[in-house]
Amino acid sequence: MKKTVITTIAAMAFSCVMTMAQEKGYVSASLESTNHFYVEDEANNFIPANQPQLGEDGIYASNNYLKVDYYNGRFSAGTQIEGYFPYLVGYPTNLKKMTLSNLYVNWRDDSYSVTVGSFYDQFGSGLLFRSWEDRTLGLNNAIVGARATYNFKDYVAVKVLWGIPRLGTGNDNGEFFGFGLTKVNVAGADLSISLSDIFSMNAVSLALEGSVLNKHEAISDDYLVERGYSPNILGWSGRVNFGYDGFFAKGEYVDAGKQMVNPFNPPADGNAQLIELGYNGRGLGVTMTGRRMKHMTQRLTTYSMLGTDNPVNNILSYRPAMSTQYTYMLTTLNPYSPEVGDKINKSGEIGGQIDAFYNFRRGTKIGGKRGMKIHANFATYYSLKGADDTPSELLFRDFSVDIEKQWTKKFKSTLLYSMQNYNKRHENNGVYIGLSHIVVADLLYKFTPKFSTRMELQYLASKDDQKDWMAGLIEVNFAPHWSVFVSDMYNHGDSKVHYYNGGVSFAMNHLRVAAGYGRYRAGFICSGGVCREIPAYTGANLTLTASF
Repeated sequence: MKKTVITTIAAMAFSCVMTMAQEKGYVSASLESTNHFYVEDEANNFIPANQPQLGEDGIYASNNYLKVDYYNGRFSAGTQIEGYFPYLVGYPTNLKKMTLSNLYVNWRDDSYSVTVGSFYDQFGSGLLFRSWEDRTLGLNNAIVGARATYNFKDYVAVKVLWGIPRLGTGNDNGEFFGFGLTKVNVAGADLSISLSDIFSMNAVSLALEGSVLNKHEAISDDYLVERGYSPNILGWSGRVNFGYDGFFAKGEYVDAGKQMVNPFNPPADGNAQLIELGYNGRGLGVTMTGRRMKHMTQRLTTYSMLGTDNPVNNILSYRPAMSTQYTYMLTTLNPYSPEVGDKINKSGEIGGQIDAFYNFRRGTKIGGKRGMKIHANFATYYSLKGADDTPSELLFRDFSVDIEKQWTKKFKSTLLYSMQNYNKRHENNGVYIGLSHIVVADLLYKFTPKFSTRMELQYLASKDDQKDWMAGLIEVNFAPHWSVFVSDMYNHGDSKVHYYNGGVSFAMNHLRVAAGYGRYRAGFICSGGVCREIPAYTGANLTLTASF
């Protein structure tokens, strides 16, 4: 019933506003289509016929997203259509067929806004609640319902919302208006009070914030009721933000309510603490972050998923890895994420990071003629143990330093070193810690304003797991339209397998087309500190993105 009402209201409102677009206002749209053509590769242990969604003779998969938004003064409305024909290998299994996934109308004034339909939002850092879309992860937990915000002279900001979260597409029968809605509903409120604005503290920024969220999910199993599980999980958070002359401090405490840790045991109290201290100014930036989380599973739907596989997009909060987010091939072989760590970190984690950078200005002795940037990061995390929640088993540790130097107008280099300790029990029942030393040289040379080349040279040394790796990449750019690259990642310490890749891209105005072919190893793909596990695969790919 709730699903029908929400769909009907949003569809009628969107239809009315789109009719107005013929006379005034404007429409913007974007299209993204990613297509993979798979080939059998015994060296990579990949057989397309073993992928359930591809079928016995299937070699093709395609993820597609069409987003349309209409703007007319303070009005806005939009929709998104998704199509999976079928979904790409490694994506969540609950993405199926074609769905009208998002549909909303919005009215925004100077001090308030009202949204009906699909929306995304976040309370604080997202530890208590976050809804967002990340196509790299196959994640879209949009809330379908209503939201209202009010801001009084920047003194007080209030937000209230209610709705039904989306999980996958949920349209096994080809239902176009499926939305992928769950049988869960959430209701919440967020409050922010700016004391610095109220008391005219011009040199200081000080705000107190708080949130409350209730998730309701019916329990059909008497076994769970007898063990104290409730259909309502009530959580709250309190936050303080302070800033003065480049210094800043943030603190957050989250009580996530009674969370399911094991269906055979009573629910456990979920809570988290987050603190961030830092300084930014005069070419120097230093940030220290500490976080402790215990029983912060925060699944979007819990009881209806028992006995089934929990997909990566079954999440109602944001718990990113607070460590350096790398982009180089060998530095991302073993990324850390609390989501991945659930296999050995079911109770919780404690740890943090120190991140620092300094910009040596031009004309100084070290900076030279064009300056130099140096960045360092140290991050370490442990699992929790016992009633006193003492640090127990090392989960992840990383120390890295990178130096960026513009030597001439044409030549720039980035040199990076990373030492990573990674608990391999993230992936299996092993008990060893993988230690690796990684060095990267990233070299860019501009022959002309329109013609440049970039080369990466990488090496990973390790006595554990798959031993030593080497990798290289060459990229040639013909600005502003063409780019070509080839790369190879070779495990010469163990498997002797090459993970090669090559591709070409073309961009003009609002259109970009990219094509490539390669072999991809099993591992993890991460976005914003959140990861999903992917199997090995080999094949060609074609990606089209357009906006108009």
